[in-house]
Amino acid sequence: MAAAPTTRRPLAAAAISIADATAWFLALSLLALILICSLREEDPAAAVPSFAAAGLVRGAKFAERACDEIYVVGEGETLHTISDKCGDPFIVERNPHIHDPDDVFPGLVIKLNPSKPR
Repeated sequence: MAAAPTTRRPLAAAAISIADATAWFLALSLLALILICSLREEDPAAAVPSFAAAGLVRGAKFAERACDEIYVVGEGETLHTISDKCGDPFIVERNPHIHDPDDVFPGLVIKLNPSKPR
């Protein structure tokens, strides 16, 4: 019975050394992956298209946008201006996710029932 504790110590030491080596290997692999990803040749800012390059309009050109059934609120627009432009006075009733009509922000997706022609 005295032999059992001596055989457990080398097994525990071997398991700890394997776990330690595995942890170091994974840490170095992660570091290498991070370094490789940071050394890209292209500029990350150039990879993201601007609003103008993507064909999205800004500012005064919102008056020219078509009123589709699914509408994305643009900068400077309010529910009142969208309602006037698209001829839909019931925007808040059709969009239960709008809790406060004054809390409208660019990028908000709303459902419309446009009555004015495009």
